[in-house]
Amino acid sequence: MSKELLQQNFNHLLDDNLIKKIYQFGVFKTFKKQDIVIDIDQTLKHIPLLLSGSIKILREDNDGNDLLIYFLETGETCTMSLTCCMGSSKSKVRAVAEKDSSLVMIPVAFMQKWFHDNESWRNFILESYQSRFSEMLETIDDLAFMKMNERLYKYLIHKTKMDNSKTIIVKHLDIAEDLHTSRVVISRLLKQLENENKIKLSRNKIEVL
Repeated sequence: MSKELLQQNFNHLLDDNLIKKIYQFGVFKTFKKQDIVIDIDQTLKHIPLLLSGSIKILREDNDGNDLLIYFLETGETCTMSLTCCMGSSKSKVRAVAEKDSSLVMIPVAFMQKWFHDNESWRNFILESYQSRFSEMLETIDDLAFMKMNERLYKYLIHKTKMDNSKTIIVKHLDIAEDLHTSRVVISRLLKQLENENKIKLSRNKIEVL
């Protein structure tokens, strides 16, 4: 099953020879929802490629609270871990499984070798950097310029796209933690969005209309 997921999600990005090498040398792992995949200050010896599920990439403030930076989706890698591996430094982010997920972990030595030897891998890495840099700039803009109700609605829209469903199964507290605010604020803003006929609320479910 792991081989099929690898081919299905990365065949359009990486050449056949590299897919075979990843299957040969990669370490396949599965994580349950809320499992920590990578933790802050962890020494990274592998980089992850996501085969199924989704991963939240988080930063921690001085009080120990997490701030959502971006979501890692199927067919992607975490560029923050790439940076740490290339510089032999410890992780600056926490990666948490948003749902049950499967990954293939690539040893750092192969990552560096393939970057020099394989054009498809080099292009994949460089495009990943560009994509994540744009997402982090967007996150900064959201924090600086968007009101919380706008950030919340954008967050809900993004979740529907990730889940391929208009109905999101999520607790108000989980949203609050992702958006770095309180559950009370999120509950109030969700009710406001419902009054505006943008969403429909039920227990631990939100339908985006």
